[in-house]
Amino acid sequence: MDTMTPTNEPLVPGPVAAAIAHRPPFGAMVRMSADDLRVEQARTLSSPRRKASLGAKLLFATMDLAYGKARTLEKFRVLELVARVPYQAWENVGYVAVTHTAQRPRFARRIFEQVRVNRWEQDNEQWHLLVLEDLLAREPRRLGRIRRTIIPQLLALTYFHLSWVLYAVRPAWSYRLNADFEDHAEHEYALLVNENPAFETTPFESEFEADFGHYDSLAELFRQIGLDERMHKEQSEAMMAMPRFR
Repeated sequence: MDTMTPTNEPLVPGPVAAAIAHRPPFGAMVRMSADDLRVEQARTLSSPRRKASLGAKLLFATMDLAYGKARTLEKFRVLELVARVPYQAWENVGYVAVTHTAQRPRFARRIFEQVRVNRWEQDNEQWHLLVLEDLLAREPRRLGRIRRTIIPQLLALTYFHLSWVLYAVRPAWSYRLNADFEDHAEHEYALLVNENPAFETTPFESEFEADFGHYDSLAELFRQIGLDERMHKEQSEAMMAMPRFR
């Protein structure tokens, strides 16, 4: 009989799995002081970008074509809308797998641990999106319906199915694509802060401050989001060497 050994340790490897072991699905992945976030931003800026896969390059090129190469909050909103979908795809596959392995509790629990990690990462990306939506709601609308709604939804739908298919064929390919995307996001946020010195003295006020956390400035907020993206990248890198379900 397959029995389950109780444990408080996450069964899925990687930094995100460790971070969520005893935490509710709210806020940043790991909170740091403002000074530490500056250090992590400098670390990002001094590190090389990942060599992006063809799928990632096409995604980045499409976003540049639709929204320009300038780092605007509107463009980061689209980035965050798209960023959630790989975790949704993996979660979808995971829940199906749990259904089919429920009579093997130990194995089902390992799958569910992985689903839990995917759910946490998806929720974190959702908070990023909600915060950006709230910040943009305070500014005049600059994008029409096509670029604000239709193109982001098409990008998200395409990215979801690509992530799902890659995961079904070979999970490492899907994790690699996500690592490429999150590495891009990490570096873009670091550069966004560098390009906008006024963010250092612009207070962060948001409807979602109680959920995502208090930050003294927009610079501190975006440094935190950039660090979150790095953790997502590192989690995917850790999972690239793993089979679909251990």
